[in-house]
Amino acid sequence: MKILILGGNGMLGPWVIKALNGRHEITVTDINDPPGNFNHKFIKLSADDLDGVVEASDGMDCIVNLSVLREDRKLAFDVSTRGNYNMMVAAKTHGIRRIINTGPQSQMIGPQYEWDHNLNPDMPPAPGTRLYEITKALGQEICRVFAERHDIYVLTLLYYNMRHTWNFGPGQDDTVYHNDMTPYTTLWPDCGTAIQKAIEVSEIKLASRSETFFVLPDIPHAKYDAKKIKTILGWEPRYHGEVLWNKSPRKPVSQSHGAFD
Repeated sequence: MKILILGGNGMLGPWVIKALNGRHEITVTDINDPPGNFNHKFIKLSADDLDGVVEASDGMDCIVNLSVLREDRKLAFDVSTRGNYNMMVAAKTHGIRRIINTGPQSQMIGPQYEWDHNLNPDMPPAPGTRLYEITKALGQEICRVFAERHDIYVLTLLYYNMRHTWNFGPGQDDTVYHNDMTPYTTLWPDCGTAIQKAIEVSEIKLASRSETFFVLPDIPHAKYDAKKIKTILGWEPRYHGEVLWNKSPRKPVSQSHGAFD
């Protein structure tokens, strides 16, 4: 497949590119230049540029939106909300039927759900009032409306907390567990493979043209329900978070995969 990645030079982009490398033809866009060793097609482009997004999407089979801007009120709306509108216009214009959108879990689970358990990606969204969550939630709603009215499949992947492998790898004696870490942590390589699974899943496995998934390992007390991404997309994280929720001082052990990447 020919994949267009919006906002591909951010924190998640390199892991998505790594997961897709050798499997798909990738074009990356971003407002910042790629690193010197970058070997894919690159277009300098902001997600808030409607004409630019439509032009870059020509000939693509799938668009992956990783773009985000949190701080500035206008720019956050332009990128997180209007950027999704631009992406969906591009998909409609060129007949692109697979869209992968991303965001924080909090754009669905705001303060209203703070004390609840078994929270799942199909419940009514309640993003609260923070700028980041509101702009991303509005963008997701735009994607849903386009998907319902046109022949487009939108898969939205929502993340909670991401960390590098060296925070958890065996033999990292300087790692301080339970210090500014949550059990809902997903390693960056697992975040990237979740996007790959969303791109490649068959449409017959999707219940509707707009589906949302939580990307995180299973946690025993079931605050969040992540079964959907496993059963539908076939995603399994390499790291499952035991050392964060069992309060054990021992180091995590890779599960027959050898050392982490």
